[in-house]
Amino acid sequence: MILASPRGGPPIQVTVYGAGAIGGYTGAALARAGHEVLLVDLAEAHVAELKESGLTIETPEGRWTARVHAITPQELGGQHDLVLLAVKSQHTADALKTLVPHLAPRGIIVSLQNGLNEELIARQIGAWRTLGCLVNWGADWLAPGRVRYGGPGAFVLGELDGAIGPRVKELGRLLAPVAELRLSDNVRGYKWAKHVYGALLFATALVDAHVYEVVERSRPVQRMLVALVAEGMALAAAARVRLEAFDEYDPELYRAAHGGDTAALDAAMAAVAHHYRTRTKTKTGIWRDLAVRKRKTEADGLFRVALEKAAQLRVPMPLTRRMIELIHDLEEGRRPMAWENLDELVALSSGTPRSHADGPRRPPPLSGSTAGGTQAGT
Repeated sequence: MILASPRGGPPIQVTVYGAGAIGGYTGAALARAGHEVLLVDLAEAHVAELKESGLTIETPEGRWTARVHAITPQELGGQHDLVLLAVKSQHTADALKTLVPHLAPRGIIVSLQNGLNEELIARQIGAWRTLGCLVNWGADWLAPGRVRYGGPGAFVLGELDGAIGPRVKELGRLLAPVAELRLSDNVRGYKWAKHVYGALLFATALVDAHVYEVVERSRPVQRMLVALVAEGMALAAAARVRLEAFDEYDPELYRAAHGGDTAALDAAMAAVAHHYRTRTKTKTGIWRDLAVRKRKTEADGLFRVALEKAAQLRVPMPLTRRMIELIHDLEEGRRPMAWENLDELVALSSGTPRSHADGPRRPPPLSGSTAGGTQAGT
């Protein structure tokens, strides 16, 4: 094991809390690399299969199986030094209720989640014990004991205060078997960037289609998608967050596209289309929640915090609010997936004043502590 115990005792066990798609693949990759991994998951059938047969990962090149230790949350005991948190955002609070009593005095939690969960985690255990990690590689939970790897993507780790010290470097080396990883002094900017861009991905799940089909549908749909992302960008600017580009999302392209730059609009949409055309995972986890697993999405867990911030900072987000309402309709069976759902957002976006969705043309200057710290935007 790479990380030594801060007490000079035995090596640290890696506890992965949430062994679905992202957590499952992460734990399996670490176990395959020889690390001691404990997977914790609420799904009893999944845990039973992990105990019996291990976790099988399916990839375009073939499949492999990692032997892992697995338990349900009710079985969690002892003290844990390193926890990789990979539950859906709406389950973060409940997960922390279970985890915190079993976190070692100097134990840390690394959030592999979508959304802005680091703020909630830091309030529970302290910012110095909380790290953020952007995960943009793909995976799908297929069945108990089976996860499909969906293709490569950004993997960025960082301390909340932006420090690139020995701890984050050691964690980076530990996580290297999972995916190509880089360290950042602005992981908050990466996590916000994925959250902002994630609104576009939620919109693509309003229809039963591949992501690339949605972003190539029509010019009005493309403009609406840009306006939707621009609402989140305005909120990030108001919260003094410096957004970072990753994979298929470049905030500068969206800023220019929302300002009327047709070439930037084409480039922004082409980047999304190319990303999903070249991956095994061509539809989102949101679509999978709705169409395959027939369960609620992360919409409330992801956007509730953002909308609360928007109200505090007086940033209008009409497209985001309506998109969430449409997702709720799909979750409750009040409407089917259909292109008409996108038409509603297109109609709303055409009547949205640009100043509402765009916000400041340039984010205000940020100090190093504000960009990566724990106070701004909390």
